[in-house]
Amino acid sequence: MTNTLQINADTWYRQAEQKASSYYSSLYAQVSDKRYIDSLTTDIKQWGKGRSRSQSWFSFLTRGGSRPDTLQYRKYIRWLSEHGKLDNYLERSVSYIYMRDLGKALDTPATQARIRHIVTDLKRKLNRSPEASEKDHPEFMSLSGVYRWAQKEGVETAIIWLIHKLKTVSAAIPDGMSAEHAVRKLIKIIVGVILHVMEEMDDAVLSAERSRRLDEAIRLGYSYGLTYPFIDDLLDSNVLKQEEKDRYSAMIRETLLHGAVPELREWTGSNFELMRFVHAELREAFEYMKKYQRPDTLETFCEQSYVFFHSQHLDRIKQLSNTSYSNEELYLPIILKSSSSRMIVRSVISAGTDEGFDQHTFYYGIYNQLADDFADLFDDLEEGAVTPYTYYLTYHRERKDLINPFEMYWAVISHLIHAVYRSDAKTRDVILDRAINGLKRCKLRLGADQYNELMGIFASGLSDFNLLIQQMVQKADDVDFLDKLLRDQMVHALRNDRREKEQFSETLRTVQQQINELLQIPTPVGSPPMKASLIDAANYSLDGSGKRLRPVLAWVMGVKEYGLSPSGIAPLLRSLEYMHTASLIFDDLPSQDNASTRRGRPTLHQVHNSATAELTGLYLIQKAFGEQASLESFEPKAVLALMRYSSQIAADMCAGQAMDLEARGKALTLEEMNTICYYKTGMAFEASLVMPAILAQVKEAEIEALKKFAYHAGIAFQIKDDLLDSTGDSELLGKPVRQDVDNNNSTFVTILGQEEAAKAMWEHYCMATEALKPLPRDTAFLQHLLDYMVSRDR
Repeated sequence: MTNTLQINADTWYRQAEQKASSYYSSLYAQVSDKRYIDSLTTDIKQWGKGRSRSQSWFSFLTRGGSRPDTLQYRKYIRWLSEHGKLDNYLERSVSYIYMRDLGKALDTPATQARIRHIVTDLKRKLNRSPEASEKDHPEFMSLSGVYRWAQKEGVETAIIWLIHKLKTVSAAIPDGMSAEHAVRKLIKIIVGVILHVMEEMDDAVLSAERSRRLDEAIRLGYSYGLTYPFIDDLLDSNVLKQEEKDRYSAMIRETLLHGAVPELREWTGSNFELMRFVHAELREAFEYMKKYQRPDTLETFCEQSYVFFHSQHLDRIKQLSNTSYSNEELYLPIILKSSSSRMIVRSVISAGTDEGFDQHTFYYGIYNQLADDFADLFDDLEEGAVTPYTYYLTYHRERKDLINPFEMYWAVISHLIHAVYRSDAKTRDVILDRAINGLKRCKLRLGADQYNELMGIFASGLSDFNLLIQQMVQKADDVDFLDKLLRDQMVHALRNDRREKEQFSETLRTVQQQINELLQIPTPVGSPPMKASLIDAANYSLDGSGKRLRPVLAWVMGVKEYGLSPSGIAPLLRSLEYMHTASLIFDDLPSQDNASTRRGRPTLHQVHNSATAELTGLYLIQKAFGEQASLESFEPKAVLALMRYSSQIAADMCAGQAMDLEARGKALTLEEMNTICYYKTGMAFEASLVMPAILAQVKEAEIEALKKFAYHAGIAFQIKDDLLDSTGDSELLGKPVRQDVDNNNSTFVTILGQEEAAKAMWEHYCMATEALKPLPRDTAFLQHLLDYMVSRDR
């Protein structure tokens, strides 16, 4: 690092520190002489009027009973609406976001009008879909919901890119860090950047320009947000050794001071692959952000990022065992990092200067940081992290000079209400709503005994003031916030998603193993040599790395959802895989696809010859029907219906292959491609779902919903195959790639192009997801199967 650059860095931090020191001094004075208490006591009493929990006549007359748990998202929103609380709930929630994330003052007519508009829009959206299951998460937290929003805004390509990026990052998070936490933080930052960009636009912006800016916002939000898991969280964790942390920190400083990411150079040890990935992703992200910066905003971005990084670093290297940190050392870095983290967003999107935003954000940051540190107190203690709360809790008896962070928190609130936001009543209400909400959530999380013990320490010497606060914590109602609701929903959804994915993978693995054990065809004693040879050929084709998706799907639906006997449906599982394997044998023949490898091995006609392959395919089809005829545990009428359905499916799949052959070398329309795909692929998925349903004798409406799901899932699956074929690795896929293109055959990629094919895949993904909604079953496995289909690498 050159001396000039070091001087710049020192200047950046010293100027920021001087501003933070001035702010700290004013807060220290308020804490020292307790001047904040009188004004805040008046504020709290005024705020508390009408917020005490009471039963009105209206509550007795309305439906819904007691307040539902907030994890019952739809029921909770409906309860708020039925009790006349939804408007106020949304207004304080949106107002808070405007203050915290957008740096707005609430007392301006323009901001008030904008908040009212958003509240109206939100209310309309939240009151939709009354038919949805109560266990459903908000629609916009699902991939299909996000993609539907992307279609509405014209940013499908950016969202497809983002879904891939989030998957890649999540998979790269090492042990010792939380992938869920990383993804949640990334999403939160991306949403924050999108909010900023949307707020910069008005109704006069044309739709094409709006789409362009939102596309950029998504990519910029990801690029900026990536620094949190891959810089802050990584350096906070124990994944890297201290020497590696020092080296990595030096690289980050060099990047911010030179405006370019240095080479990784030689990085040795067990973390090499991780650091190579992190370096490549952060370099791509930094270059993308630079691309959209003006020279003045690039310098501002680097300056604010350096201040943020250095203040984080000063906090990170603190040791809880050190007894001599001053109040300034404890508070100045958090004033700086809490304000600069949000001010960076403005420079990321190259927004113009906004003195009001800078002023509000600078003073507001420590309010959020102190609230977060209080909420994370016990986690921070366990990790040995130094925050004003952990340090005070550890040393308050020995160090009488230490500022009580709980007092500092209320002094900040008083300063915000009166000095920053000019004693505006609405602002006062929103800030106090948030403060009391935080304490109520803490009490609920810790339990009354531990919470009261904690208050006994942090509120010592504030008896009258604390009594007032705790009365509000006990009695005040209507202090909940939408962003907290959505945070809880996201945490719950990510945890639930991880659990369901683990269950999905475990089910896939165990059922695949069970099915593999069922498939091998025994050679009867005394069989003629040619029959034995045919059976050997069939078993060769049944072997290999097949995914067994069709019989697995039939097992899950039959056993898990319809309660059918696992041993009773074993013949059905065999028949499905025999039929599928036969279709692959025919597809691979020289007269058809002329494939040389399948499931990572030479195709059957390569090992033997085409005649043997044809006869083996016919043999497996007959074995499949024989297995279906042996379904003795079910009503004969149901078995006959299944066999009629199966024979029709087999005939239609042959027609699909004939369509495919006829189409070779021809330019197909999308409609023709969809039809061929449905006959060749979708019907096989359909059969896996419908056959167990026939045996279980479910209602026709449910069978129709399953068929609709299978139709769209099958097309999504085939489009993914075509995308992998155009870009994939033949060794990973276990079969040749780009054969269709080489043979001038139409695929979804050749018809639509790669970008539009990806959009079509996600459209069918959404339609398949939507087809699951009316099913009276647990559809988690089907949803994760669908997720697997569109996210697989082979």
